[in-house]
Amino acid sequence: MADDKPQNAAQEPASAPPLKTAPLRGDISRRGMFSVLGASWAAFAAASAAGGGAMLRFLMPNVLYEPPQEFKAGPPSEFAVGAVDERFKAAYGVWIVREPGGFYALSTVCTHLGCTPNWLQADEKFKCPCHGSGFVRSGVNVEGPAPRPLERYKITLAEDGQIQIDKNTKFQEEKGQWSLDGAYLPYA
Repeated sequence: MADDKPQNAAQEPASAPPLKTAPLRGDISRRGMFSVLGASWAAFAAASAAGGGAMLRFLMPNVLYEPPQEFKAGPPSEFAVGAVDERFKAAYGVWIVREPGGFYALSTVCTHLGCTPNWLQADEKFKCPCHGSGFVRSGVNVEGPAPRPLERYKITLAEDGQIQIDKNTKFQEEKGQWSLDGAYLPYA
């Protein structure tokens, strides 16, 4: 017997076909090269678009919409005698105070660090919530760290009979400006 192996013994497996190996890092197929180039161009285009958008935003001016510096507050008959009118505090930063003899317009900016005081009707004073400065109805500082009284704005009677406030002109009490024309509107 020429064959010494038993017949029921497992036969040796046939040789497997050679495995396809992935290309090495240096090897890249033509199709792979185009996909890498396409991704690179897409990234470059996105970065260019972002840079162009940033440059356009830089060239556009920042527009600040502020309320007008001059405005009409209405006829004098709309203001109660002995009261602080707060209608123009939020929009214009002005309190209008009417006394028996006339009107004056106070700035709503604390002279300490620029916070906005509140009018406390029960206490009859303006009180700054930031550092506790207090101002009486006339705007004179009476407590806290505020170094000087509130500023007044120019107040006049317009041709149509309404009260006109001009925030471009300010009057400071410590400079003796509260007695100048425009710091107080006499009205009976």
